[in-house]
Amino acid sequence: MAIIPKVESIGRQRYKEIEAGSGRARLARSTPMNDQDGPASEALRLVTHRFPHAVGAILGGSAAQGRASASSDLDVGILLPDSDTSRREVIRHAGRLAELFIHTPADIQQALEHNRGNRRGTLLFIYAQGLPLLDLQGDLDRARTQARALLTKGPLALAPTEWERGRYLLTCFMDDLIDTPSSNRFEQLVLADHTLREAAHLLTAHHGAWTGIGKWLPRRLLSADPERGRTLLDGHQRVAELGDTAALVAAAEQVLDLIGGPLREGYIQR
Repeated sequence: MAIIPKVESIGRQRYKEIEAGSGRARLARSTPMNDQDGPASEALRLVTHRFPHAVGAILGGSAAQGRASASSDLDVGILLPDSDTSRREVIRHAGRLAELFIHTPADIQQALEHNRGNRRGTLLFIYAQGLPLLDLQGDLDRARTQARALLTKGPLALAPTEWERGRYLLTCFMDDLIDTPSSNRFEQLVLADHTLREAAHLLTAHHGAWTGIGKWLPRRLLSADPERGRTLLDGHQRVAELGDTAALVAAAEQVLDLIGGPLREGYIQR
């Protein structure tokens, strides 16, 4: 039997509906049995409080993978009736930040397709790998099936103009990093960040793999290319700790060698 949050947390009438498994309040079968005070129950309470008309909900991100800390935010995908509107909200619930990815069953398919195009696939990972909380009419299950299929296909490939621009940008960042003295730590650190991000973007694209931002950048990078990814991250850390740019520059050059080499003169932005 799926876990039922405390009555006081979600309202008595809503509790009775969920407990009975009646049409508009059926919990997803995989909601964990032993999560009374965990992130899944917390996310479900959020949904039932704020969106009592929700037809589907899923918990994604670190919380769904058991990697969240007590202060980690909740990433929650929510499906609302087609009469509602899609949007992205950040709220605070019970003292914890929550990022809400809100869609309707009518537009979730297009949203998932679009998410494949940005190469980060945040929404795809939430739906494909997240923890289902609520699925009233099968809309969540259909969205998850589509998300898994798109995730397997991988991100859309970069267009030729995107490859050229990426090569040019990485070359510029790398050259500026070489020219910046270690005494100018502000500029050096900013350039190291840009060099790492652009190199990661190109390296993951070279492997047809997903990229990421924030904490997901090193995770996706290491997943796509453990050896070169580690070299880039180690080089970036060396700049941060020692002001030594040589290792990061060499790692960036390795990435450029994979995709046609540095690009300086002759570049045309189209």
